[in-house]
Amino acid sequence: MKLHNEYQHDDEHEYHHENARECYHGHAIHEHNHHHNGHGHHHEHHHGTAKPMLVKIVVASLLLAAAMVVEHTCGLPTWQLLLIYLIPYICIGYDTLHEAAEGIAHGDVFNEHFLMSIATLGALAIGFLPGAETQFPEAVVVMLFFQIGELFEGYAEGKSRDSIAHLMQIRPDNADVERGGQVLTVRPDEVAVGETIVIRPGGRVPLDGTVIEGSSTLNTVVLTGESMPREVTVGDEVMSGCVNLSGVIRVRTSKPYGESTVAKIIQLVEHASDHKSRSESFITRFARWYTPLVVGAAVLLAVVPLLFGGAAATWLYRALLFLVVSCPCALVISVPLTFFGAIGGASKQGILIKGSNHIDTLARTDTVVFDKTGTLTHGTFAVEAVHPDQCDEQRLLHLAAHVEHFSTHPVGAALREAFPDEATDGCRLSDVEELAGMGIRACVEGATVCVGNSKLMQHIGAAWRNCSHTGTIIHVAIDGVYAGHIVINDQVKAVSAQAVSDLKRVGVNRTVMLTGDRKEVADEVAHMLGIDEWHSELMPADKVTQVERLLHDSPDNALAFVGDGINDAPVLARADVGIAMGALGSDAAIEAADVVLMDDNPLKLATAIRLSRRAIAIARQNVAFAIAVKVAVLLLAAMGLATMWMAVFADVGVTVLVVFNAMRTLK
Repeated sequence: MKLHNEYQHDDEHEYHHENARECYHGHAIHEHNHHHNGHGHHHEHHHGTAKPMLVKIVVASLLLAAAMVVEHTCGLPTWQLLLIYLIPYICIGYDTLHEAAEGIAHGDVFNEHFLMSIATLGALAIGFLPGAETQFPEAVVVMLFFQIGELFEGYAEGKSRDSIAHLMQIRPDNADVERGGQVLTVRPDEVAVGETIVIRPGGRVPLDGTVIEGSSTLNTVVLTGESMPREVTVGDEVMSGCVNLSGVIRVRTSKPYGESTVAKIIQLVEHASDHKSRSESFITRFARWYTPLVVGAAVLLAVVPLLFGGAAATWLYRALLFLVVSCPCALVISVPLTFFGAIGGASKQGILIKGSNHIDTLARTDTVVFDKTGTLTHGTFAVEAVHPDQCDEQRLLHLAAHVEHFSTHPVGAALREAFPDEATDGCRLSDVEELAGMGIRACVEGATVCVGNSKLMQHIGAAWRNCSHTGTIIHVAIDGVYAGHIVINDQVKAVSAQAVSDLKRVGVNRTVMLTGDRKEVADEVAHMLGIDEWHSELMPADKVTQVERLLHDSPDNALAFVGDGINDAPVLARADVGIAMGALGSDAAIEAADVVLMDDNPLKLATAIRLSRRAIAIARQNVAFAIAVKVAVLLLAAMGLATMWMAVFADVGVTVLVVFNAMRTLK
């Protein structure tokens, strides 16, 4: 069974969230079982049937207790005792024996089920050798504990999957679309761009679009990790996946379902475990040669001492202990589970990591490179200062907002935002004329008002004056006489300075800002935020050159680039790890990024690095602990000092402990 066969992307599958969830779970389980079992067949309890397995464990335990009572009270011959102990053994071990047989049939002999089957069948048989003691209870106990370990592992995997699967719940079930004067309920992928959909309170927004009627509050927690509801009204954009909390809104769709926010997120999540980390790849390769080596060593341990007159029962027993102890399940399970849990834990905080290999890279990040606009700043202009010359501030803003009333330029939007009453104050506007590269001239209430740059002031002969403020300076003249100027600037995010200091606190040694903006603007932002190095007036190709230079400067450590715009896509792809800020921005940036921050909050950068380092630390703890315990008990087994109980702990006990340790990444 090939991994990609789990995905059949027909339309039905692409849409129904149950299928999507199944698809993702299948992927995760399959990947795990591919390492863990050696082939593609899933454990029974991994499909959510932990309860029957629990019943089986309880029944087998009672049958084992009954068999032990019979052994100690009835004095039966060895072969009859074997028949009695076979009842609990087959009850609890049937699945494992079946998996071992299937592995052999598929040509993949050396998996953990094979090791367990050989060890326990050997323990059942050893009592028939001359001078050997029976090991019937031990054989059943090994199988019993192995299944308990499997149960815990299945539970942990379920928890990890659930932490990611909560994102699958954002997939909308249907959309109410207006057609021919009626509201019809259809699948979201049947709604065309430009159609109007109705979203009622309690409903999930099925497609991206713009509100054309009504106002409401939206719960965006599943997209951004932020619990604060967002107010929306006419003209605001809404994202698919949000839940409408209060009013009825009508929305004109702007994207087909396949390109909507919700579809893109689910696609990212479904493929998050496609890319293995270096640690996982190593463990997979390790298990491939480790298991045959262990079986060979156990055979030598059983056979070689016999050539020198050793007791067959003694050395066969030691070889069986050796097999039980050497089962690599603790290693093979814990590392992928750790990364899987980390991806799930991060997604709960609105951080989508597209693969566990990026966790490795984030943990090694030493340099963080920022784009400025839309990443450290809001990317939207706002009026920062008003400096009147011949009139008061209010009149200056009032005239500028009127003249820029029909402008599509961000400057016009900023002026209208600063003076929102201009549309309703009844002022007459006429003779609007756009002067290319300079500004706009218009007649407001009989006065000729010019709004633009210094070139426009020179053109009309107005004696303008410069400003000490950094930003875009908009000059205003009334009837050819200079009236003052307005400073407009891109607003730095309130959390950006904190984000930079948090990165330094988690061990990032170098912060760099690259921007296409003017030098004085870049200088001011960099000083304000405490950035180590910055470069301004760059074209997109210049940003790639700068990133390549930085990569060359520190080849041993990882470099992360954080950006949001379409022109950031080449740099995001070139960096060791590309982080898209505001995943709801440019599609190209999200596509090229390795990590997506679902809101515009740069504070999440330090969180992502901290989570990654914690995941790597937990994976290393698990590997070190598992190897140390196994080596110790293997040495004791070879010297004849280990018991079957020690062997059980070295395998199942260690597995359960590392699984619980791996689950800490979910928090």
